[in-house]
Amino acid sequence: MKKIEAIIRKTVLNTVQEELKLIGIEFFTYWEVKGVGIAKEEYWFRGTKYNPSSIERLMISIVVRDVNLQKTVDCILKHAHTGEIGDGKIFVSTIDDSYRIRTGERGNESLYIHDLDK
Repeated sequence: MKKIEAIIRKTVLNTVQEELKLIGIEFFTYWEVKGVGIAKEEYWFRGTKYNPSSIERLMISIVVRDVNLQKTVDCILKHAHTGEIGDGKIFVSTIDDSYRIRTGERGNESLYIHDLDK
C-alpha cells in the first residue's frame, strides 16, 4: 500500500476529485495548507503583481493499493497542472498496514472498492 500526499492549488480540487472518481478513487482527505518555497515573493504576470506564496493550496492524502499507485499519481499530475509556479508537489510513501474500523478488514481489503485491482 502507498500513501500519496499532494499539495495542489485550491482552484483545481474539483477537477482532480472528479477525475480521481473516474479511475475509482472515491475517498481522500484534504485540508488547507500554507508553505514557502524558493520562488520570488512577487513578480508581474500579464500586468498584475503576483505573489506565489499567497496561492491557496490544499494537501490531499490518499492511501491506495500498490497496483493503483501510478494511475492515481498520473491523474493528479495531469489534472492539477497549470504550468505556473505553485502547481504543487506529490509525495509517495509506504504504508505498512491499514484497518477498516467498521468491519475490521485489514490491509488491501480495507481500501476502497474491492474490484479496482482487476
